[in-house]
Amino acid sequence: MLMDFLGRLLIGLGLVLGLIFVSATPVLAQSPDIQAGLCAGANLDVNNPSCQGQDDAAQQINNLIGKIINLLSVIVGIVAVIMIIVGGFRYITSGGSDTGVTSAKNTILYAIIGLIVVALAQLLVRFVLRQVTEV
Repeated sequence: MLMDFLGRLLIGLGLVLGLIFVSATPVLAQSPDIQAGLCAGANLDVNNPSCQGQDDAAQQINNLIGKIINLLSVIVGIVAVIMIIVGGFRYITSGGSDTGVTSAKNTILYAIIGLIVVALAQLLVRFVLRQVTEV
């Protein structure tokens, strides 16, 4: 029961953090105020309308966000694989008990759903970051 709770908690936490980062990415790269702040923070000439290093700073932020998302995806992926193993072990040791079998199957199902969501979040983040860098 504790393993179910921890697994669901970690998968849910990964999903929430992934959604937060995905929803924040377009706003971060498209806001003119933030772009001006990026130029100022990089010690670039803010009065220069072209702000030569602005694209570099935005690219650095996109790279940082990508690295954070990749790290979170790896962590959630590892937890999901561990939960699949735990669910399989619980399924084997359930002894045919209906509640044990159902609980083990749910653990495996939720872990697989977590892996699918992480994979889709990766695709979405890569798509958004690619679109932001093209703008």
